[in-house]
Amino acid sequence: MEGYIIYYRGKVVGGIYDDRFLVKPVKSAVKMMPEVGLELPYEGAKEMLLVDNVENKEFLRNLLEALYEELPAPKKKK
Repeated sequence: MEGYIIYYRGKVVGGIYDDRFLVKPVKSAVKMMPEVGLELPYEGAKEMLLVDNVENKEFLRNLLEALYEELPAPKKKK
């Protein structure tokens, strides 16, 4: 796997894989991007949503906030 994991306020929201910004397909993200299909970040991974509106800072901020609210808290390390 080659890519970069993207964290937002301590939660994993997605990553950059082969010059694509992909996010977890939670309900809020699907609602914000209904026309976007699921893509594989790499072989053997779970499908994710392609964010193609990366130039729109307001959209990205709203997307990350929505993802943050819906994703579970990170697991605490022992």
